[in-house]
Amino acid sequence: MKKTAVIMAGGSGERFWPLSRQRKPKQLLSLVSEKTMLEEAIERIEGLIPLEDIFIITSKLLLEPIRKSLPRLPKENVIAEPAKRNTAPCLALAAAFISAKYKNIYKSNEILMSVLTADHLIAPAKDFRKTIEKTLAYVENNDALAIIGIKPDRPETGYGYIELGKPFDYASKEVEIQSIVRFCEKPNYEKALEFFESGKFLWNSGMFFWRLDCFINQLTEHLFPVGSKIPEMAEHYEDKTNIALESSLDSISPIFEAFPDISIDYGLMEKAKNLVIAKAIFSWDDLGSWDSLSRVLPNDENNNLSKGNVIALESANSVLINAVQSKEMLIATLGINDLVVVLSDDALLVCPKDRVQEVKKCVAELKSQNKEKWV
Repeated sequence: MKKTAVIMAGGSGERFWPLSRQRKPKQLLSLVSEKTMLEEAIERIEGLIPLEDIFIITSKLLLEPIRKSLPRLPKENVIAEPAKRNTAPCLALAAAFISAKYKNIYKSNEILMSVLTADHLIAPAKDFRKTIEKTLAYVENNDALAIIGIKPDRPETGYGYIELGKPFDYASKEVEIQSIVRFCEKPNYEKALEFFESGKFLWNSGMFFWRLDCFINQLTEHLFPVGSKIPEMAEHYEDKTNIALESSLDSISPIFEAFPDISIDYGLMEKAKNLVIAKAIFSWDDLGSWDSLSRVLPNDENNNLSKGNVIALESANSVLINAVQSKEMLIATLGINDLVVVLSDDALLVCPKDRVQEVKKCVAELKSQNKEKWV
C-alpha cells in the first residue's frame, strides 16, 4: 500500500493577529519552538510517510510563501485551491491530485490517505505516528473512514465533540478503535461539562484517514456534486509536469468554483457509513488563540506568559508577547490582570483574555477601512 499524507494549510489564522497575516498566517509562525507550525507538522509525519508522499494543500495566495518556506519538499507537492470552498472541496481536490500522480503505479484501493492539520501542537511524535500507523492498518482492511479523537482533559467549549459507540475487536492493543454515535457542535459550558464528566465523548481533532477508493465512493454518495467531479479534476492534473501546475489550476477552476462551501464534517463524516474513531495516545492542542499558548508554554509565578522583551510588574494571568524583530521595543505592564498584549513590528493588540476568540473582529474592521497593510 502507498501511504500518503495531505496537510491542510490554507487557513488565515486571524485569531493570532497581529502576528498572523494574509501572507504569513499562523501555520507559518514559530509559536512554540524555533520551527514553524507547518515545519513541525511535516517532521511529525515524515517518520511514517516519505517526504515525497506528503502534500500540502493551501490557497493561491500562500502557494509561493509555503514553497519557499519548505525547501526540502518537492514544489509540486504544494497544491493550490482555485478558490476558498471549505474542507470538503479541498480534500476532493487533494484526492484528485493524488489519483493523477499515482495513476500508472497504484490503484485507488492501494492508496492510503492521511489528512492532517498544519497548526496543532502534538507530542510526542512517536506516539502520534503510532496512532496513525494503527489507524491506517484498520482502514486498509476495512471500507471505513476514520477520525482521530482526543480524550478531553477539561470541559472545553471551543472544540467539537464525538460520542463514542461500541469498541471493535481490533488487533491493536495500543490504539482503541470504536464506532461513532454522533457528532456534537461546540457546546456551551454546561453541556461541555456534561460531556467531559460522562467519559463517553472525545474531542474532534479534524484528522482523517481512509483508503482513496473508499473516500471517493463515500464522497460521491453523500456529496455528489463534489465527489463525482474527482475523476474529472484528476484528468486535468495528469501529464502536467511543470511544478507550478498553473495550467491545471486554470482548467480546474471552473469545476472547483462551482462546489458548495461545505466542511468535510457536514458534507461527509456525519453521513458516512462505516465511520470509526481512533483514540489518540498523544497529547494535543489546537492552539486556537493567544490564550492557548498559556496551556503549553511555561508561565511565571503570577501565571503570566511572557515572550520577548517584556517586564510585568504587579500583573497576573496575562499573555504578553513582544515579537518586534529589532528587540529595541519593550512591553512594560503595571497592575494588569487577564489581558492579552501582543506587539508586532507594525501593530499592537490589547484585549481581555476572555475575548481572544473575537480578535478576528479587528481584522474584519481593518478590511472594512481598507487598511490592508495591517491585514
